[in-house]
Amino acid sequence: MRKPFEKVMLSREMRRAKPKDFINYLFKDVLYMKGDRLFGEDGSILGGIGSFEGRPITFISNHKGHDLKENIEANFGMSNPEGYRKAQRMMLQAEKFGRPVITFVDTPGAYPGLGAEERGQGEAIARAIMTMEKIQVPTITFVTGEGGSGGALALSMGNKIYMLENAVYSILSPEGFSSILWKDKSQAERASEVMKLTAEDLRDFGIVDEIIPEDEAFIEGSFNGVFELVKAKLREALTELDSLDKQTIVERRCERFRNIGRRY
Repeated sequence: MRKPFEKVMLSREMRRAKPKDFINYLFKDVLYMKGDRLFGEDGSILGGIGSFEGRPITFISNHKGHDLKENIEANFGMSNPEGYRKAQRMMLQAEKFGRPVITFVDTPGAYPGLGAEERGQGEAIARAIMTMEKIQVPTITFVTGEGGSGGALALSMGNKIYMLENAVYSILSPEGFSSILWKDKSQAERASEVMKLTAEDLRDFGIVDEIIPEDEAFIEGSFNGVFELVKAKLREALTELDSLDKQTIVERRCERFRNIGRRY
């Protein structure tokens, strides 16, 4: 059993499958869309349409790279407000055309720069959360790497939420947590023990539905086995949600988030 901080480091591993790898494997006829129609394009969030086993879907994801050049282009997965507004645009478009929304989460958090704050970072995240909560189509989320702060939550209002075995999901990074709590970012390993950020923790809290196991081959860069498990879970979730009417889809989504923490 890996320790929490070991899972944090694995979630950040450059060789690990990134959201775009999942998109390219799972979906056919992929068409990426750009821009929020308000300010500009943010390459740290990908959005578009494709088909899953012959069915039209909308996908939205964070974007990270497999090397330094790609990560610089994707701002290391940290999105600006225009990224979250692009996500909103894609969500509303999906609702208009009756397409389910599939999201992939892998971000250390939203970008904290001055320009992002000036352009309304908090409002953009909050409105993305509200939009994903209310759209009348199935929403399915896969946390594939880091799930950090509101930057992750903006894409995580799923009817179904799945986590990969070595993914993490929390209010902020262990380094940020230890800097706030103990004024010492070197205590990140200690912080990860108390933050309850592993897939097992999140499943026990009822925040995620299921854990998708990873094998050693996935960690080393051979992804197809895990991709097939994700495909099976996506197929299963869509079949279940297709049996529900629009109102029930929204009601159950809202109920699952309202019930988080009640048993504690």
